[in-house]
Order: sequence, then C-alpha cells, then structure tokens
Amino acid sequence: MGLLNALQGFCVIGIVILAGYIAARLRIGGSSAQMVLNRFSFFVCSPCLMLAILSKEPIFDIFHSSIVVAFASAMAVGVIFLTVNRLHFHMDAAHATIGALNSLYLNSNNIGLPIATYILGDPALVAPILVMQQALFTPVGLTVLDMATTGRVSAKEVLKQPFHQPMLIASLLGIAVSVVSAQTGWFVIPDFLYDPIDMIGDAAVPMILMAFGMSLHGTRPMQDKTARQATIAVTVLKNLVMPLVAFLLSYFVMGFRGPTLYACVVLAALPTGQNVYNYAARYNVGTTFARDGILLSTMTSPVVIALVAVLLG
Repeated sequence: MGLLNALQGFCVIGIVILAGYIAARLRIGGSSAQMVLNRFSFFVCSPCLMLAILSKEPIFDIFHSSIVVAFASAMAVGVIFLTVNRLHFHMDAAHATIGALNSLYLNSNNIGLPIATYILGDPALVAPILVMQQALFTPVGLTVLDMATTGRVSAKEVLKQPFHQPMLIASLLGIAVSVVSAQTGWFVIPDFLYDPIDMIGDAAVPMILMAFGMSLHGTRPMQDKTARQATIAVTVLKNLVMPLVAFLLSYFVMGFRGPTLYACVVLAALPTGQNVYNYAARYNVGTTFARDGILLSTMTSPVVIALVAVLLG
C-alpha cells in the first residue's frame, strides 16, 4: 500500500513537472516564465500555504520529536562530508561548505511540500524542517561562506538572513496563530481573511513543480570533471546515508514505528534544496558543484523514496 501511494504521488508530481518541461520546450511564457513562477511561489504562494496549514495545526503536532531525527541525521552527513573532504577531496573552506550543504540541506519546499502532500498526506510535516534549516543551517552556512570568501564576517548580514525568508516568516506567523488559537479556544483569523490566504496557498505546489519542470529543459549536468567525484559523494550522502541514519535514529533511539518512522525516513530522502545553489551563486563559489549536486540528487531521490515505501510504507 505504501508503494502504491508513493507511485500515485510520484505520478501526480511527475505529470505536473512534465507540463512545466513541455511548456519550456514550447517557449510558453517566454524565457522568464520559470523565474516568474519561482519568485511568485517563493514570495507569495508558498508563504500563504505554510501560514494556512500551520495556523490550523495543533502546536504539539508541529514540533514533534521527529525534528530530533531530522537535525541529527543532517548533522551526521554534514560531518561525514567534511571528514571525507579533509582526507580525500582537499577542497577549500568555501567549496567544502557548499559540499556539506549539498549533503544535508533538504528541498523542503519545491519537492518536500509535494512529497508531504501527495505521499505522506500532510504538508505540515515539512514545517519543522523548514524552520530548522532557515533559522539554523542557513545563517551558519552563510557565515562560513562570508568568512571564506571575504576574510571577514558581517554579523548584521548574518542576523538579517532569517528575515529575508518569507517561508520562515509565514511559518512562524502560522505557529503563533496556532498558539494563540489554542489559548483562546477559537481560531483567531476570520474567514474573510483566512479563505483568500488558503486559496492563494493552493497554487503553491503546482507552481513549484511546473517551475522545476521548466528548469530541466536544456540542463546538462556533470560537465565539470574536477568535481565529479565530490558530486557523486554528496549525492550518496544525501540520498542514501541520510535516510539510513534517519532510520537508525528513528527506530533504535527514538522508538518510532508506523507512519512516524515512514515519514522520518521519506523526508530524509528528499533531494538537496535549491537554496544551496542560491548561496553558492551569491558568493560566486562552487556554483557548478552546487547545481550538479542538486540535479543528481533530485534525479535519484524518487528511486530511494520508492524503495523506502516498499520497505516501510
């Protein structure tokens, strides 16, 4: 049943991605269509979706103990990559940071939301991961990149980073509404405000998937031979080692079983987040490495998630 649900979920996701790819091939919307969809989803639809979902989610369901598994498994693969880099790849600090982020940073938005919605049946499952990444991993990663590329750290810029993330802001607002509603005993957002937010949020997932499909048109990965081994290494860490660590922690340490165990492992098998490329581009370091890691991870992740569905679903 788990495999069937996963295959049906991938079918839904794949058809929408294919629609975006075909639209790009036919040049529907022009050369800027992907950028427009990405930006509109990132700044408008996805924040509305997270606000709408989290505001009606019980606060204790949002901060489930499974966040411990997500944090620990991410840290584990990041440390493994840094160790392998020190022993074998010998990348500088900036490129090593991109490699670590490629290994541990989940695509909780573009792929995570559709996976959580159509395979796990609950889009709120990605919220704790999103908050963790935007509030912790992003500032730390950008601080190291800042130091490695400029030789100095701008504390002001690092502290401002979380406030530049509309998904994080919307998630925190949704959590705040959930807390207030739990205290008062009634939902504090009136319907005439909640309904349009919810309606706009419903457009987020198809927009994200079509934009991703558009990005696949004309892509030629793995052209940089010097980073090929490192790219394969980060993909193995992200798509194989991280789900394995998540399973071991979930099953033997946290004692999770059933749907909770399944969700922890599936979410750990999500591909690398596209934010990693944005960070690399911002500091003009490791952009090809970041892009190829994201693409290879995204191409192989469905196979891993399908395998998880067979074993645990």
